[in-house]
Amino acid sequence: MKKSLVLAMAMALGVTASAYAANPFSDVPAGHWAYDSINKLAAAGVIEGYGDSTFGGDKLMTRYEMAQIVAKAMAKGANVDKLAAEFADELDNLGVRVASLEKKADNVKITGEVRYHYVDNDKDVEPGYATALRSRIWVNGQINDDWKYTGMLENNQNLKDNAGNEDTKFQRAYVNGKLGGLAVQAGRYHKKLAEGNVYDQRFDGVEVAYGKDVKLVAGYGKAAASSAGHIMNSYVSGKDKNGKDVISKEYADDVFYADLTGKVGKLNLGVGYSKWGFEHDTEAVKADLTDDITIWTATANYAFDKNFKLGAMYLNGDTDGYDGDKDGYVVTASYKGAKAAKVGSWGLVAKYYDQGTLTYIDHTMNGKADKMDDFKGYSVAANYTFAKNIVGQVEYYDLEEKGDSNVKSKTLWSQVVFTF
Repeated sequence: MKKSLVLAMAMALGVTASAYAANPFSDVPAGHWAYDSINKLAAAGVIEGYGDSTFGGDKLMTRYEMAQIVAKAMAKGANVDKLAAEFADELDNLGVRVASLEKKADNVKITGEVRYHYVDNDKDVEPGYATALRSRIWVNGQINDDWKYTGMLENNQNLKDNAGNEDTKFQRAYVNGKLGGLAVQAGRYHKKLAEGNVYDQRFDGVEVAYGKDVKLVAGYGKAAASSAGHIMNSYVSGKDKNGKDVISKEYADDVFYADLTGKVGKLNLGVGYSKWGFEHDTEAVKADLTDDITIWTATANYAFDKNFKLGAMYLNGDTDGYDGDKDGYVVTASYKGAKAAKVGSWGLVAKYYDQGTLTYIDHTMNGKADKMDDFKGYSVAANYTFAKNIVGQVEYYDLEEKGDSNVKSKTLWSQVVFTF
């Protein structure tokens, strides 16, 4: 690299000296085109020449010599991000930290998760087995001190057959930030309502939260297109233009939810409200065949100690003209819990469910409640951390529809999750 090129770069450093010293280099006469720039940089201590009172402008220089110039310019407060990026390795070897570059490198973080699962279902509801591999890549970017972006790409591979069936979708894209005293979230995010006993799926909308010890959360938007769950099986039917019976997938595109939570000693209390307006995805169904559904919940969770917790939840759902079972409850007992960073950690969870038709939209469980009109039964689960960031879990569900249908569902779910 020639010194003439260095001067062209140096003039962009923005380094100035309050007073010019006498020309320190004998081979740079006063009439030289670069005289003023060299004089400024020498006076600022950015360049020193070769120690024999010469600058050596026609000589080639090493990358380390250039890195030394950049380092000195940085020390003087010059904005040299592009040069620092070019000579980052040399600066690192010289022991010079490029703080601005480090900050920018930390601006975007990528994490991921790979989950293998196997599920075996007893007769009546989706009999047989299924096995799949799910991969998720998370991208987190810091927008500024108050706002950040999160995105998630998901790939699902069906391992049950040899057809190579898979799909890849961009499942999350949202921002989080502060607006006055409110915490704001907007975009396509994941939402769990009533600990997942009402809803546990992606959600397109906006959410605001206020408070800490007593916290109010409210949101509005559209639920995932697949989230009609058992509501679709119960309500949505119609006829196409030829008079043939059809089933239309329905989705909730007008959803409002609000939760108020607080803590009294070891007791956590909460109340929740959500309203669901439904639409349909086919022209064959012209009318809204499902009226708006409102769901209320009340929750109490008590922590006996850091390991054992007991919780109870009451649910009530309602819609116009429905005289069926509108109530429900869920009781949960949990002990410890596997932590991905702690090898050998483990946990147990047991639940009992008794939920009416209108008390859930898209349930969090891996059992087959979404295939039932209403249900009751129990689940037990165990999880264990085999190695750092490798956690296994086994869940068993024994459920049945209430009433006289006698439809039963027994499900064994197992999974191993790798995180990085």
